[in-house]
Amino acid sequence: FRSSAEKKRRSFPIVLKILLSLSRRGPSVRALLFPALLARAMASQAAPPALVPSIGQAPPGRILHDSILSTIGNTPIVRLSERFKAAYDVPPSVNLFVKFEAQNPGGSVKDRLALGVLEWAEQHGQISPGQTVVEASSGNTGIGLAVACAAKGYPFVCVMAESFSIERRKLMRFLGAKVILTNPAHKGSGMVIKAKELGEKHGWFLPQQFESEANAWVHKETTGPEMVGAFASAGEPLDYFVCAYGTGGTLKGVGMALRESSPETKIVVCEPDNAPLLYSGIKTEYGGEGETAGGGTTFKEPHPVWRPHLLQGWTTDFIPKLVDDASALGLVDEVRHVGGLEAMEAAKSLARLDGIASGTSGGGTLAGALALSKTLGDKGKANVVVMLADGAERYLSTPLFEGISADMTEEEEAIAASTPSAPPPPITMPPVTAEAVAFVEKANQEDAVVRVRSLGP
Repeated sequence: FRSSAEKKRRSFPIVLKILLSLSRRGPSVRALLFPALLARAMASQAAPPALVPSIGQAPPGRILHDSILSTIGNTPIVRLSERFKAAYDVPPSVNLFVKFEAQNPGGSVKDRLALGVLEWAEQHGQISPGQTVVEASSGNTGIGLAVACAAKGYPFVCVMAESFSIERRKLMRFLGAKVILTNPAHKGSGMVIKAKELGEKHGWFLPQQFESEANAWVHKETTGPEMVGAFASAGEPLDYFVCAYGTGGTLKGVGMALRESSPETKIVVCEPDNAPLLYSGIKTEYGGEGETAGGGTTFKEPHPVWRPHLLQGWTTDFIPKLVDDASALGLVDEVRHVGGLEAMEAAKSLARLDGIASGTSGGGTLAGALALSKTLGDKGKANVVVMLADGAERYLSTPLFEGISADMTEEEEAIAASTPSAPPPPITMPPVTAEAVAFVEKANQEDAVVRVRSLGP
């Protein structure tokens, strides 16, 4: 037989669950239910402190900020026009939206990652004040880290293959970072190896973006809830989310948020058609001899089906651990393949028809979404959100801008020649007075350089 005290102890969790359930029905119900008991119970189940306190704390539309870092996040979700849809024969029942991450201060979705991994490291004692940060990046993470490190006072070193766009390395150096270029033949895996070498050699902090849980968690805390909240506020379902994968942080983090808060949303992942790593079914092996001093692991060898592609920031030559995690968690409902040329064409059309300047990366996810939309015409209304990871300005030296001249085209020259190009009227000079002449002569006499030159050799 149980004692009276033991019976009370065993029954307490059941009663507590009932009370907690009732308490969530609203303040009027909570007021009737043992407020002191519930206060203690709710406090014990309170959520931990926000992982990234700088992200999402500033409400949309705020003008005054104490730091550039509080401007990260809360990026717009923009509905694409009927004009754009008509150009691609998108069914009328399909609504296309883009999550425009170029609005972040560093110009890409990777600003979230950068701030997230730094604040995670600060909260967990993994980084010291003034410690140098080093990371491998194709550019966007590097720019994001350059922004966040500058704002927080950390020196930053980016390791990047020489094949990535010049704009990216110049922008990082402009933000005070150092950029170490690696042999393009060594691919993305060579960048990662070099960054780990430098971190271990110099005692620098290595965020390990391809496997850091902070990378995924920042998107679970911010990017995913932003989309879910926006559609919930509009009273609309979020039917499809289309993204690519680089590190896998966006895929895993947003995927986890959607599974929790919008489980009916289908997640469609894009990869290059000539580097179908996920489609191949061949996994990247991790661990073993590549373990690092910081507790992370490295891959054993590059992926055998990877080939160079035009989609900068997509699909490096191994499957990142976060991407592998997302697949294992069932966060990938469909994989679509996109070619570099169709990605660039989609990006150009988006700029010309809707005034949204996205990079090749965003053009690729948009191309994947356009192909998806063709399959949805007989399924009723569908809302599709496309991740646009960055803007077009960091692609100026890439094939995306090939054929876009800095000089006038023949058509532009014809437009210019259609009017006389009259010069502006001459400036009316003030009259010369004796006082002005005397002032100039006196100034010249007092200036040794002018005086010597006036005297001649």
